[in-house]
Amino acid sequence: MFNSFGNIFKVTTFGESHGMGIGGVIDGFPTGIKIDTDFIQSELDRRRPGQSLLTTARKEPDKVEFLSGIFEGKSTGCPIGFVVWNQNQHSNDYDNIKNIFRPSHADFTYMQKYGIRDYRGGGRSSARETISRVVAGALAKIALKQIGVSVTAYTSQVGAIKLDKDYNQYNLDLIESNGVRCPDPDKAKEMEDLIMKVKGEGDTIGGVVSCVIKGCPIGLGQPVFGKLHAALGGAMLSINAVKGFEYGQGFDSMELKGSQQNDVFYNNQGRIDTRTNFSGGIQGGISNGEDIYFRVAFKPVATILMEQHTVNIDGIDTTMKARGRHDACVLPRAVPIVEAMAAMTILDYYLLDKTTQL
Repeated sequence: MFNSFGNIFKVTTFGESHGMGIGGVIDGFPTGIKIDTDFIQSELDRRRPGQSLLTTARKEPDKVEFLSGIFEGKSTGCPIGFVVWNQNQHSNDYDNIKNIFRPSHADFTYMQKYGIRDYRGGGRSSARETISRVVAGALAKIALKQIGVSVTAYTSQVGAIKLDKDYNQYNLDLIESNGVRCPDPDKAKEMEDLIMKVKGEGDTIGGVVSCVIKGCPIGLGQPVFGKLHAALGGAMLSINAVKGFEYGQGFDSMELKGSQQNDVFYNNQGRIDTRTNFSGGIQGGISNGEDIYFRVAFKPVATILMEQHTVNIDGIDTTMKARGRHDACVLPRAVPIVEAMAAMTILDYYLLDKTTQL
């Protein structure tokens, strides 16, 4: 059950970083939806390694194969099975750490919990498992397009370099125009330079991915324990390296008074709207029809190409230096993953909302 995500729209994933492949089974996908496989592959291409000098040099085509649930280009309503085969594993890069606990990795906790761990790239704890999320998220995007919902994420901060304007003041069409996926070309260049500098030092850097959901229907989310923002937060915090989540004004709202923070309603030519959107499109845990926006904080990648102190599986002090191919910053490749998890959450809650109405 802990390898599955969702209530109505549900994906169960499998696979490890250096196993045969990564895949999943999607249940609850609406029937009769035209499946754009080229779009799904393009989403995977945004996540795949080796796409630029900013990312890991691991060369994987990451071509998805659909095994079931699609007939004559449309969803049948049956489970959609898929797999992406691993083709460029360098498992021997990890031989030197098979008996060592890497700092800030899942090695120690996995060993303590399960009594065994796959040291080759972290096994199931590797970010490579997010391939399944991107495939499922691409399908969710296709379904959401039918009801006019779009999900767009972008890099808004790398290290101390960050965007200082509201998302409405940026041209989000520019996100894919640079390797770091930032809508501000000047800031993007600064971010890229910082990542390359840190990479040259054998170190890593973290940052923030921002996401905007437009066209979300009013009424998604449940009272108390099924709040939409809680579901989005849980989805984001399930992504590797994520350390924080905030929606709407988030922690910035703590500096405001209620008179400044409240989103005042008004009649907008027969439609009830709000003059501001500090709430981030969600009030009382339920979508209110305004844009949903949130920020996701990613820590620096734990694997650094520097010597570090640690202990081995017997608790004896030692040192280690990682080998292999690793990202100096996860932000560029994390953008499509954030979009995927957001799309899956919104589609799931849309379908869940339909089941609660007579």
